[in-house]
This record gives sequence, structure tokens and C-alpha cells, in this order.
Amino acid sequence: MIKHVVVIKFKKGTEKSGIDKLENILGALPSQISEIINYEFGCDILRSERSYDFAIVSVFESLETLGKYLVHPKHQEVAGLIKEMSDSTIVVDFVL
Repeated sequence: MIKHVVVIKFKKGTEKSGIDKLENILGALPSQISEIINYEFGCDILRSERSYDFAIVSVFESLETLGKYLVHPKHQEVAGLIKEMSDSTIVVDFVL
């Protein structure tokens, strides 16, 4: 199993409505992309100086299924939205 973790630092001035839109799109992905085994996401609650604003944690059976997810058109849509909204993203993939 592979865990795929993405953390996002939103651009200053990102509105709650934009984050709500992102959450709605993310929430639909598991029903649209069969390779997803588990999918969780949410806003940071501590808001410390070193915190990022948002995290996405997903689980895939293998590197192959993660690869299929990464190129899936629905994932590409959300990746584009994240790119528009963010100043910085960090990704970590590791074996469970």
C-alpha cells in the first residue's frame, strides 16, 4: 500500500468559498476514481507559524494505481485548482 500526502499553503486572500469548492471536488473523487482506497482531507486547526493550511491524505494499492490516479482527468482538474489557489504544495509518498 502507498500513502500519498499533499499539504497546501494557500495564497493570501484565499476565500472560504474557494476552499469549500475544493473540498466539494475532493469529496467527489473517491466515487470517480476507482484506484482510491482511502481519502481524507481538511484544513489545519492549529494555525501555527510553521503550519500549512490544508492536507490531503490518500491510500493506493501500489505505485501503479497511484500513477493511474495522478493522470486521471478528475485528479488533473483538482490539481489545476490547487495550483491556482496555492503558494506552495508539498507531496510525500511512502509505503505503508
